[in-house]
Amino acid sequence: MHHGNRRAGRLHAVALLGALATLAMTVCGGAAADDVPSYLGAAPAEQSASARLTARTVFERIFKAAPETRPDLRKADMTRLDLAELDFKAALLTGSDLYGSDLSGATLAGASLIGAKLDRATITATDFSNADLTDARIIRPTVFTTLDVASSEVPKFTGAKLVRFRSDGHFDRADFTGADLTGAILGRTAVREPSVNAPASLVSANFTRATLKDATLANTSLKYARFVNADLRGANLKGADLLQADFTGADLTGADLTGANLYEVDLRTARGLDTVIGLKETQNFETARLKP
Repeated sequence: MHHGNRRAGRLHAVALLGALATLAMTVCGGAAADDVPSYLGAAPAEQSASARLTARTVFERIFKAAPETRPDLRKADMTRLDLAELDFKAALLTGSDLYGSDLSGATLAGASLIGAKLDRATITATDFSNADLTDARIIRPTVFTTLDVASSEVPKFTGAKLVRFRSDGHFDRADFTGADLTGAILGRTAVREPSVNAPASLVSANFTRATLKDATLANTSLKYARFVNADLRGANLKGADLLQADFTGADLTGADLTGANLYEVDLRTARGLDTVIGLKETQNFETARLKP
């Protein structure tokens, strides 16, 4: 009888440990079905020191690359490195992990960052122009050095490929001119536990000629943003603050504006307004500038 009690106790302990492990995965970042990132589980798994690249190794790979070839840093672990001001020379960074790294002033123009993770990286004045950030994510990055939004510190995304890109960054005044943001998620819905303190701000951002087809920018501040000649077909702008945003020549076919603030929004030459979802459920619609 005594042995039976001990065996039952061991089985109970095993079951309890299993339940705790399942709970830990749920709370601390086990991937959801749609792989929505979590603030609680954003940190990379600890690896041996030998598995991580040093800043010196990164520099060597870049500057010792053969002429006319792109430095190969695919799937490299570059977490928490000081890579500020570094010119990556359009490197191959597919699947790389740059969690917590300092990329301020770095040049990543033309680089391949497909599936890369830049969570909590510092991207002050980082140049991502014409880079491929398909399926990449930048969760909770550091952009500005002070509470002021300095134009000189804004990262640059002109012409970048940001298909299914995900970020809740503070990108006020960022330049997305000509960028492809098809299916991208920008703002508070980019993470599983959106916080009232999350930046999720794109005030005065420039989306001129950008493709935002099926993109999600719900509940995000887009005051004074420019969507001149942008493709917003099927875009989710529910609850967005679009105060004085400019949609000159933009295609809003099938876009969802339910609950959005349209105070003095310029929609005079926007296309597809007759197909917009929730247009009558917007705020301040009566102040919007419409075609006579």
